[in-house]
Amino acid sequence: MNGAPVKPTKWLGLLGLILIFMGSYLAYSVRTSEGVSVSDIRFMGAGGTEMSALLYVPKNASAENPVPGILAVHGYINSRETQDGFSIEFARRGYVVLAIDQTGHGYSGGAAFSNGFGGPDGLAYLRSLPMVDKNQIGLEGHSMGGWTILAAAKAMPDAYQSMVLEGSSTGAPFAAEGTQQWPRNLALVFSRYDEFSTLMWGVDRAIDTPNSEKLQALFGTNDRVVEGQIYGNQAEGSARVLFQPNTTHPGDHFSNDAIGRATDWFAKTLKGGTPKPVSDQIWIWKEIGTGLGLIGFVMLILGTFDWLIRFSPLSGLRAIAIPGREQRDKRYRNAFLRSAFVPALLFFPAFIAVSLLVPPSVLLPQTVTTQVALWALAGASISFMLRRFAKRGPDGKQPPWVLSIGSAIATIAVAYTVVLIVDNLFHVDLRFWVVAVKFPSLEQWGVVAIYVLPITLAFIETMRSMASDLTVSRDSPMKLYMSSIAAMSLGFILLLGVIYGLFFMTGTLITGFDPLTTVIGIQFVPLLIAISIIGTFTWRRTGSYRPGALIIGILVTLYVVAGTATQVVGYSS
Repeated sequence: MNGAPVKPTKWLGLLGLILIFMGSYLAYSVRTSEGVSVSDIRFMGAGGTEMSALLYVPKNASAENPVPGILAVHGYINSRETQDGFSIEFARRGYVVLAIDQTGHGYSGGAAFSNGFGGPDGLAYLRSLPMVDKNQIGLEGHSMGGWTILAAAKAMPDAYQSMVLEGSSTGAPFAAEGTQQWPRNLALVFSRYDEFSTLMWGVDRAIDTPNSEKLQALFGTNDRVVEGQIYGNQAEGSARVLFQPNTTHPGDHFSNDAIGRATDWFAKTLKGGTPKPVSDQIWIWKEIGTGLGLIGFVMLILGTFDWLIRFSPLSGLRAIAIPGREQRDKRYRNAFLRSAFVPALLFFPAFIAVSLLVPPSVLLPQTVTTQVALWALAGASISFMLRRFAKRGPDGKQPPWVLSIGSAIATIAVAYTVVLIVDNLFHVDLRFWVVAVKFPSLEQWGVVAIYVLPITLAFIETMRSMASDLTVSRDSPMKLYMSSIAAMSLGFILLLGVIYGLFFMTGTLITGFDPLTTVIGIQFVPLLIAISIIGTFTWRRTGSYRPGALIIGILVTLYVVAGTATQVVGYSS
């Protein structure tokens, strides 16, 4: 860096908007291909709980011509859009699809795990639709969504014909025990590298699931279950089949094989619909569309901030950025290692500590958000203490907090207004696979108010350390960005690389003591990369860590709160 002011990026925000709307329209077009209509609906469940769902209706479905229906349910700390790959392909094959948000997830009310996860309510609503053939109902659920449809099947044992469990199981800890006769006509899609094999089927390695005694009892055999072989009798409702795609637990949502197995099973077990080859799948283009929108969202944040600080009163934020280090010396290397690896090393301890010691409450209603807050605060505290004993780089002249806060709130307000508009126009969030930006519900805004301060305080210290200890004189912009990305995400990349490298080589998950945290960790890589880009971009234009840290703190809070489960309700929104 040469100390010159950074030139305005005039078109960045506009390009971000174009990507968001073009990507969202592509996603909408894929969802509604072949005349399918998609509606964002609400209906009342048990105890007056408001339930949320996406309803897919094929063009030929009507009260005069009812067609089969499928209830599709996402897993824990996901939302209805996570099932899009399945929902799109089911609807293209002539099925009415109701993709619900579980209770305590997405836009559904209530607490997570309540009311049979929302499954009985979802099935009852699906059966009430006049265009649905009530004698031809299928159930499909991933992970905890499998327990959701099992709860529906238990509550209404004669209300469906067949089901697909994706990465899920019957029995403990949250479902009724399966037998040779219940549930009716079951296909189990359990991947070869599913992280939850011990929890679901009592085997240490997912590739050994066919040897599970629990599974064998369900299939009515004392021998190893043969993949692809149909056990039992479909006419009697006792048909069973196992498929093991070559993917992971979250990979089921991104697998032609996993999705194809589900569509094929319903083609065999439900009468009606439109036959299509298993290979005829277009869902990936929806993911590409919302993935482009996700990239555009980050560009919009950057472009909006850059535009806002060109005008009064926020123009006072503009300043020349002064790097904290003259060269990459020992102090820089120590700061880099601390930034890269301390957060990764704290990840499992912080998440496990919350799981064991901090039950959800009215004050801390979301377990995952509490875990993220503790992880961020622990890392920031260690960074603060270590920096107290090290020779720190200069913080530089900092702008008033009021200007920094104003710029952050205005930037996030613009970005999330666009998210809300896109949701209303196209009924999509901005996502790629398991990484998703959603507009929070009214209740979730109340949760945001609980967590935004501690998470933001943590990132203020984190970004302060980045600005003063990890910026180097005469670095090109590209080198500055790449160094920042490496400092933020390298530890997680290596941690997950070791975990999954060994997993794919041996079939054994070395973090099998906490598979949920392992899966959550996947999101941290793209999230930390986005954080580093936002922090670097704002620092280069203001010479301060404050505006970027505030944007990041608010953004992370909104991202986590809207994308996870609420275990306790009763707070004020």
